[in-house]
Amino acid sequence: MKRILFGLALLLAALAPQAQGKDPAGQAAGADTTHPESGLKVVALTISENGKAHHFRVEVAETDAEQEHGLMFRTKMGPDEGMIFPYAPPKRVAFWMKNTVIPLDIVFIGPDHRISNVSANAEPYSLDPRWSDGEVSAVLELNGGRLAELGFTPGAKVEW
Repeated sequence: MKRILFGLALLLAALAPQAQGKDPAGQAAGADTTHPESGLKVVALTISENGKAHHFRVEVAETDAEQEHGLMFRTKMGPDEGMIFPYAPPKRVAFWMKNTVIPLDIVFIGPDHRISNVSANAEPYSLDPRWSDGEVSAVLELNGGRLAELGFTPGAKVEW
């Protein structure tokens, strides 16, 4: 009987952080974390359109050096992962795929936090510039084809 009670106590202790809105590592649900490979801050991001929404966890490339490196040399990325490049103030930007191993959707996000244009399935290693249609407050990189797979189009709302 003592073994059963001890086992139940261990089980309850393991589940307690989840019951309090925390993951087993003690992070509050939805809290910012750090990506194990890049060391960048990871935040929640949601894309929504026509009553549907999809949630991602994205790395934040804030500094010039972080933005220059981006997803270079990365060999894989989860289906609900990505990287966001915020700009303040908004500006017109171009992205390329130098040293980028995996195809990416390059999603340009206007100052209204809506997708302005997308360069879908950008070819790995390509040095061709992919331009925003106008000023953007951020650029989101996702796995190539992911945006179309989820059915999101220009005009969809992006929140982070």
